[in-house]
Amino acid sequence: MPAPFVSRVMEVENDWIDYNGHMNMAYYNVLFDRCCDQALDLLGMGAAYVRDRKLTVYTAEVHLCYVQELHRGDKVTATFHLLDHDEKRFRVYQELHHVDGWLAATSENLSLHVDMSGPKVAPMPADIMANLETMRAAHSALPMPERAGRSIGIRRKSA
Repeated sequence: MPAPFVSRVMEVENDWIDYNGHMNMAYYNVLFDRCCDQALDLLGMGAAYVRDRKLTVYTAEVHLCYVQELHRGDKVTATFHLLDHDEKRFRVYQELHHVDGWLAATSENLSLHVDMSGPKVAPMPADIMANLETMRAAHSALPMPERAGRSIGIRRKSA
């Protein structure tokens, strides 16, 4: 199990550029989501999981930090670092890196396992839990990312 999981190389598309001349904020989520799709396939929770088992993953919360602008044609990879999980949820930290190595953005996500018959949050089957535990064991050797667990606020200088 790769630690962390690293996506294939992806490219910033022409239609993603906004009137400021850089990639619009929404498309950072698209790139992170594409990486998640690849990692979920590895974990057995990809498109076939929804189709065959009527189980899926919903995103409950995302915290995205923009570090450096991306532009048309930039090539990037994203990482998927499993920080924690229980029988119904998992927490992931991701980084988006330009192929030259610099950090463009980070994303931290809390995802829910969902039974599509409800839809309702439901425990994961044993085989999926085993896959998550295997990934978590591999990822537990990684340091806790400095940017994980951040909150949003305005820092005030004391008088």
